[in-house]
Amino acid sequence: MFKGSFVALATPFRNGLIDEDALRALLDFHLANGTHGIVPCGTTGEAATMSHEEHKRVLSLVVSHVNHRIPVICGAGSNSTSEAIELALHAKKIGGDGALVVTPYYNKPPQEGLYRHYEAIASKADIPIVIYNVPSRTGICIQPETVARLSRLSNIVAIKEASGSLDQVSAILKMCDITVLSGEDTLTVPMMTLGAKGVISVTANVVPDLMAQMVDAALAGDFKKAEKIHYQLFDLTKALFCETNPIPVKYALKLMGKLTGDLRLPLCEMSESNSKKLKTVLEQLSVLK
Repeated sequence: MFKGSFVALATPFRNGLIDEDALRALLDFHLANGTHGIVPCGTTGEAATMSHEEHKRVLSLVVSHVNHRIPVICGAGSNSTSEAIELALHAKKIGGDGALVVTPYYNKPPQEGLYRHYEAIASKADIPIVIYNVPSRTGICIQPETVARLSRLSNIVAIKEASGSLDQVSAILKMCDITVLSGEDTLTVPMMTLGAKGVISVTANVVPDLMAQMVDAALAGDFKKAEKIHYQLFDLTKALFCETNPIPVKYALKLMGKLTGDLRLPLCEMSESNSKKLKTVLEQLSVLK
């Protein structure tokens, strides 16, 4: 159902508030540069520091502005099942194309708890659901066997795989036919050689055109072209994760004039040395005009 280059959208802040004008401009940037889909209010979108009202407002604004021109997968994750249901129902109400639901963080549920978490959301919210597996953030990894069980529910349609393990991807695809989307930009092409259908990308915030071209090439089976773009973007992608995401990508977007670069505590600005390294990589790619 979902394939291509989806951007894990950064949320612009100004003076502590959502910068709605900058957010609309970011969406126009992606619509003009080939991004296949938008994913607001995920990790990169700093959903963890948004109030529920802000979270819902951002989702509503994005869905309204995009207006079905490309899919919007609404970030709807929480470590509280009832809160995740509430956000998924909101995504459905506003016309979102799907809901991205992260594995519950901090609670560290067993695999049966993970299954019941997603089963409860799927039974309450009639919207396509993308599981989000990111153990480095959540402290829990959903196992391939659990993914295969969940894939039998009609509205569990995809998984964003950010475990960093190609074995995990292989096991999931061997066990079931759920759509796998990369959650690790440097592993997107390798994952697509195994059968993944695209990426939910941080790097796409900065170079949406190149990321879309890379994924399009891989989907078409032109892995020679995809590999060439992969190596073209490799240094940038590594630089965008030299500190906790989304600190570097918001600094990059600030240098590009797209937003103020403001972050919410407990995140803070990049170190001077890493800022210089990232700026150098951006200059080498001619991203800064």
